[in-house]
Amino acid sequence: MSAPAATIESMSADQLLDALDPDQRAVAEQLTGPVCVLAGAGTGKTRAVTYRIAHGVHVGAYNPQTVLAVTFTARAAGEMRTRLRDLGVGGVQARTFHAAALRQLSYFWPSAIGGGVPRIAEHKAPLIGEAAGRLGLSVDRLAIRDLAAEVEWAKVSMITPDDYPRASAASDRSGVAGFDPTTIARLLSVYEDAKTDRNVIDFEDVLLLTVGILSERPDVADTVRRQYRHFVVDEFQDVSPLQHRLLELWLGGRDDLCVVGDAAQTIYSFTGATARYLTEFPRTYPEATVVRLVRDYRSTPQVVSLANALLARAGRYRSAASVELQAQRPSGPAVRFEAHDDAESEATAVAARAAELIRSGVSASEIAVLYRTNAQSEAYEQALSQAGIGYLVRGGERFFSRKEVRDAIVLLRGAVRSQGESTLPEVVRDVLTSAGWAPEPPAARGAVRERWESLNALVQLADDLHHTRGADLAQLVAELGERSAAQHAPTVDGVTLASLHAAKGLEWDAVFLVGASDGLLPISMAETDEAVAEERRLLYVGITRAREHLQISYARSRNAGGRGTRRPSRFLDGIWPSDERPPRRRRSKGARAEALASSIAEEDADPEVFERLRAWRAQTAQELDRPAFTVLHDSTLVAIAAAQPTHLRQLAILRGIGPTKIEAYGAQILAVVRGEELTEGARSDTPV
Repeated sequence: MSAPAATIESMSADQLLDALDPDQRAVAEQLTGPVCVLAGAGTGKTRAVTYRIAHGVHVGAYNPQTVLAVTFTARAAGEMRTRLRDLGVGGVQARTFHAAALRQLSYFWPSAIGGGVPRIAEHKAPLIGEAAGRLGLSVDRLAIRDLAAEVEWAKVSMITPDDYPRASAASDRSGVAGFDPTTIARLLSVYEDAKTDRNVIDFEDVLLLTVGILSERPDVADTVRRQYRHFVVDEFQDVSPLQHRLLELWLGGRDDLCVVGDAAQTIYSFTGATARYLTEFPRTYPEATVVRLVRDYRSTPQVVSLANALLARAGRYRSAASVELQAQRPSGPAVRFEAHDDAESEATAVAARAAELIRSGVSASEIAVLYRTNAQSEAYEQALSQAGIGYLVRGGERFFSRKEVRDAIVLLRGAVRSQGESTLPEVVRDVLTSAGWAPEPPAARGAVRERWESLNALVQLADDLHHTRGADLAQLVAELGERSAAQHAPTVDGVTLASLHAAKGLEWDAVFLVGASDGLLPISMAETDEAVAEERRLLYVGITRAREHLQISYARSRNAGGRGTRRPSRFLDGIWPSDERPPRRRRSKGARAEALASSIAEEDADPEVFERLRAWRAQTAQELDRPAFTVLHDSTLVAIAAAQPTHLRQLAILRGIGPTKIEAYGAQILAVVRGEELTEGARSDTPV
């Protein structure tokens, strides 16, 4: 825990750095020049870089106002600002790429462009729908979602509509939403027209327009570079080409840059992120200082050993920039591996085990259930509710949007003038008692308990600020305002349900990794070796969220009474302590279709149906002289083989099947699913 600011300010430089281990200290002492920190999970990277900034300010090497620290989430930026304040350092700008760019864009737009910045469209869906309509494309809700993601990928990758067909082929992204690359390229262009007609910009335009102004206006670029002289970029493995270009413009050829990242936690490649800038940093800056943080202070040796074993099996897909963690905590309980008959029994067992942990003294807020897809959360919500355990779904209603939280902040703001001699914890408890808070949680569950947990989170935050900063009520209100803007919510007492992607950057005492079977981990839509390698990294992220208790489980069947054909994830070959799965040979690109077919069983689909669909698609594509993916994507064949629809309305709800595909192939698909032979006449009805 950081010392109070007054104590920090009176420390010598050596006393300040005595709080760090040798590797962290090496980061904090390297105040100039390019620095690359390869930081494994739980190794204290945020601690290292915040102490580096504090040390630089302490010895006079930095003016706080000239430091820009860039993170990837508003929550992480808020946490960094909080830590810097606890170290007695104010004035440092800690922001996301988008927040920093929007601040600059808003400031320079009137002089560089004229007028005000156009309104930022909150959602792309209406614009995508309008663009598709102008092109006469038939799109459903799921297709619009996929196309919106593709628009974002193209823009952050700095790919123009003209370049899109070539770039999509090189990135193996063909067949998005069932459309060929040329059609998507046209949609990208018309999407930009639709935005112009509505006088709006999108989220990615904030970065693109800032890049444009800095590139074309040397006077603006010089102003920004005079303002910011020292840069820190966290999660550097997640930087996109567009973000990297903006960083280059901020630097303007200078090299006072410290980057921090972990190649083993690269899990956002599908959004345009690339670890290349991290792994090639020493080549880009040959004089760079490279420091590896390997001491894991988060997890027990049992958890660390499993994480290392998982990476060790990555073969040629393990980056040289990854680190082998060294556990620093005492030994803990063994990692638990469990197999269940079906998904419902898996959820029930997880809830029962969570209840045991809570009875043993583990706080509900220190327990998480992590899964690959958001659709898996429902079973765990129901199981936890039946067990009488509170929970919150990460990505659900935002903390500061809750009515009880908004009302409580109004009451606290009104009490600032009348605080008197009472301490912050005392006055907050007095104020929130009138709003329904009590020292003990209510026996009731549901909305009553959730309301109490929200108010109690504010009480706990007040206690923390009083202890670390000696804060008063006015400072608490200011902190809440800043946290609200950054959506940096305090801890709420309840089991967290989250996808593996949403769990990145977080940690808990106890973690349940559920659904760890082929078809979910790796997910069946991971159809290339690179995509499967990213799924492995996703599992690594999940494992390294656990401090002490870790349980990995899967269900042999999706539904009760179903065929128990699922097997543990291939990533756990040689790790899973049972004889349930035979050794599996590592697949090559040439074996992709065979591997995908073998994963059908894990999705409770019929392999024979899948093979019939694949044969039908190949024949149809040959007759139309088109690539197979333009007929139906592999993942769509998986979905059909799993659902085995008997009517067109059942077929229409599956991902990748829009009205156009229904009209062209619907009757044929249903016939193939039924195992019927298609007549020549039936095939000739297929539109060209």
